[in-house]
Amino acid sequence: MAVYADLIRYRELFASLFQRDLRAKYKGSVLGLFWSLALPVTLMLVYLVVFSVMWKVTDVDNYWLFLLCGLPPWVFFATSLQSSARSLLENASLIRKVRFPRQLVPLSIVATQLVAFSVMTGIVFLLSMIVLPDSRSTAWLVFPIAAFIVAFVSGLSLAAAAANAIYRDIEFVIAALLLPLFFLTPILYSLDQLPGAADHPWLLDLLQWGNPLTPMIECFRAPLFLGEVPSTANLVYLVVETLVALAAGAAVFNAVDDRIAAEV
Repeated sequence: MAVYADLIRYRELFASLFQRDLRAKYKGSVLGLFWSLALPVTLMLVYLVVFSVMWKVTDVDNYWLFLLCGLPPWVFFATSLQSSARSLLENASLIRKVRFPRQLVPLSIVATQLVAFSVMTGIVFLLSMIVLPDSRSTAWLVFPIAAFIVAFVSGLSLAAAAANAIYRDIEFVIAALLLPLFFLTPILYSLDQLPGAADHPWLLDLLQWGNPLTPMIECFRAPLFLGEVPSTANLVYLVVETLVALAAGAAVFNAVDDRIAAEV
């Protein structure tokens, strides 16, 4: 895993890329870095109004909090993957001029998205502590779970960035898949309350274990909303898919590293 060890070895360069990306994201705006707080809060409010007030998808007590507990990992996953996919192409001039660990570029993009993810997670954590007293003993578990989510997304983002540098279709495939994947992931609804769950148990199993995002969302939501430790099956799934994602990201990047400068 030397690909990820370079984050430590070249930490000053990584920090510079992170700061550059964060400043560029809000360059010219009046509020500047304040948008890193305002944007995730606004996004959460929009989802809350649409799906909890105007269109309540499922009958769950404190549904607004149920919804908010599923949003942070999804938003982090979607924004990181989309932004990282084009990162090597958008930094082509830098990559052609200077030889440096190029994996730092997409990983720095993930780090910028991590700012919003941290803000959203902090907000949901506080709301859970206030609204659901039963969750106070388990809510802190969301932080180590979030660390696994960050690692999982980092591996996928690195693979997407490296593959897209060679095959430009990757970014369009990602964009096309995100919308259906959102509705196939239990963010707006609970799997056990789907109307057709009893009639089609195989479909429920497919949504639970065939979608790698489902265990991630379930692990994130369980300590915050249910006041429970995530199930062993979901935890094991999350750990395994995180290791697979990190290995896949390193493998894809190493396979195309020598071609990136010529291709971008």
